[in-house]
Amino acid sequence: MSARLPPVVFDASLAAVIFLGSVGLNGKVYQDPPGALILQAALSLPLVWRRRAPLAVFCAVAAVAAVQWLIGVQLLTDVALLVALYTVAARSTWHRTLMAAAVLETGILLASARWAAPDGRFLSSAVFLTAVAVAVAVTGTNTRLRRAHLASLEDRAVRLERERDQRARLAVADERARIAREMHDIVTHNLSVMVALADGAVFAQHRAPDKATTAMHQISGTGRQALTDMQRSLGVLRADGPDALRHPMPGIAQLESLAGQMRAAGLPTRLDLEGDPISIPAAAQLTAYRLAQEALTNVLKHTPPGTRAEVRVRCSSDAVAIDVTDDGRTARAPGPRSGHGIPGMRERAAAYGGTLDAGPLPGGGWQVSATLDLGPAGGDA
Repeated sequence: MSARLPPVVFDASLAAVIFLGSVGLNGKVYQDPPGALILQAALSLPLVWRRRAPLAVFCAVAAVAAVQWLIGVQLLTDVALLVALYTVAARSTWHRTLMAAAVLETGILLASARWAAPDGRFLSSAVFLTAVAVAVAVTGTNTRLRRAHLASLEDRAVRLERERDQRARLAVADERARIAREMHDIVTHNLSVMVALADGAVFAQHRAPDKATTAMHQISGTGRQALTDMQRSLGVLRADGPDALRHPMPGIAQLESLAGQMRAAGLPTRLDLEGDPISIPAAAQLTAYRLAQEALTNVLKHTPPGTRAEVRVRCSSDAVAIDVTDDGRTARAPGPRSGHGIPGMRERAAAYGGTLDAGPLPGGGWQVSATLDLGPAGGDA
């Protein structure tokens, strides 16, 4: 019934059942003065508000029961005391429950002394009523503890769901940042190369048609590779697709091709590789490739013709060091505020617990130095 009816309706119905049941079972009520009927109503009526003020309702019912004891009237409506004690135990603290139980126990002893002692049943009456009161108090306490346990489980479930949503949002943000970095590196580098090749093709179309044709082929190849890299970064390509086989995920082994691409675009580039990159994880190799790619793209964009670049990569079992230097004078320093290139490179290096430094060289030119930590600290980062 309590699951279907509102709490106040259920409590009002319970009070009415106790009142009408005691009146119907006690036929002498209708022959006595109306005082007994008033006492029964006073005992049952406060139960309507037992959920709102458990202790106050218990005190009110106990006060009416004390008046009943003083005038010497026995009523079955005294069961309201047990209902009130249960409510206190189920909805109040343990020390309030002990206080209510002590008051009820005092009433049990007084009632047994007045009405059961003359017949020699004081002990049995007191023990029986005390056992009933203890059972009611224990039941109410168990209900309160179970309710508190369920509330804690619900709260924990809500917190876990909130944490799961937060982790999902962070994962989405990280994925967006990763895709943004990949798109920046792919688009910026390949467009810079394509622009340089196109300028060279226009310049050579009349003087050296063969070189212009070669540059146009390189432009188309660069564009196809850029599309493939973009599709792979966005998760569109299937792993068994033919383009994926032709263009594997770039790594340290592809730095030579990157240097050749930069040379074709008009930037003489030398690659110096130390160590064996086979043992380097694929993700770390991709990071090293992107760092070198972004640094060379900045050189191509911000330095005058005739600038030379050098890429030095040192591989070991616990770290990868990348240094990209050039000997040109930049038209504007590709620093942290000139775009997203340098900050993006720093984010890539930080993903492996590494650092990245970028700045001008004392004798002219620019240097980008990064170190990727492949040890436990770098893996955890």
